[in-house]
Amino acid sequence: MTMTTTRPEGLLAIEREMARQHADALASFRTNGEVAAKAAESLKCTGRLLLLGMGGSHAVGRAVEPLYRLLGIDAIALPLSEQLGAPLSLEGRTVFITSQSGESAEVLRWYDETGGHAETFGFTLENGSFLARTAPCLIGQGGTEQAFAATRSLTVSFALHLAILEALGENAAQAVDALENPLEPAIDEALAALSGVRSVVTSGRRLQGLAEAIALGFTELSRVPCFSLEGGQLRHGPMEMLSPKVGVVLFRSNDETADLVTAMATSVVAAGARLVIFDASGHPPVADAATIAFPPSTGLGAVFAMLPTAQRLMIAFAAARVADAGTPVRSSKITRSE
Repeated sequence: MTMTTTRPEGLLAIEREMARQHADALASFRTNGEVAAKAAESLKCTGRLLLLGMGGSHAVGRAVEPLYRLLGIDAIALPLSEQLGAPLSLEGRTVFITSQSGESAEVLRWYDETGGHAETFGFTLENGSFLARTAPCLIGQGGTEQAFAATRSLTVSFALHLAILEALGENAAQAVDALENPLEPAIDEALAALSGVRSVVTSGRRLQGLAEAIALGFTELSRVPCFSLEGGQLRHGPMEMLSPKVGVVLFRSNDETADLVTAMATSVVAAGARLVIFDASGHPPVADAATIAFPPSTGLGAVFAMLPTAQRLMIAFAAARVADAGTPVRSSKITRSE
């Protein structure tokens, strides 16, 4: 008798989004030059940036936060909910608010309570949304992401930031090349390494924001406890949780933090935890780690190179554990209540 396995519709929907993410990201980068230039001018005037968002949108802020700092911008990323509860002063700051729908509960309350802010720019995928009507916005191509768990929306949001970084003088060539020539390295060894774990921890240094985005996707799709700790934070105590039942996913890029990620990898292996490394450092592989290697890169070049493969891994991990992976049971795509 022939057995057939029906792939969950939720995962098929995610894969449809992923299939168009590179084209949508490139189009987003190339069609938002005017607003990107205005946002860059604002940053040149203020020299200070507050990045606000929720969920995957906050992870995007965390990922680009160090890139703005490298250009001399005093950047900090906060969950929008935290800004609502314990606000930083907006005086003298440029504010970026990211919401793929442009309609989330926190975005609506922020404008209701603050009345807006002159140096605010929005990032959204929905041109007709509240955020797009209220603030000058960089608009991602392709419309609102329909599938649960952020994939295309992350890639497109990063591309919008790339437009601003280029307007600030950053060389975008490596990042654009990663979008134009996507890589698909094998994930079999990494998936096998994580097959028996009961929880997953993701971590990085310069790429910590990417690690946080992937941890969120792992959790949402697999319903397994997955969370993210910046490399130094992981070192300061939480190493006690490591065991063969814990998976660790590290992100290493070609920058001055690579040796710190290597040191963490060595400690994870010594603790007996199952280790996967997304590696764009150009450094030698770490023994006993399942390594997914990429050409040496950093910044958004590394993010665009690694992100699609990390998405494939989180989907495969979830598909092996949850019969209806990709179908939320306690959440909704657009969160309309706090």
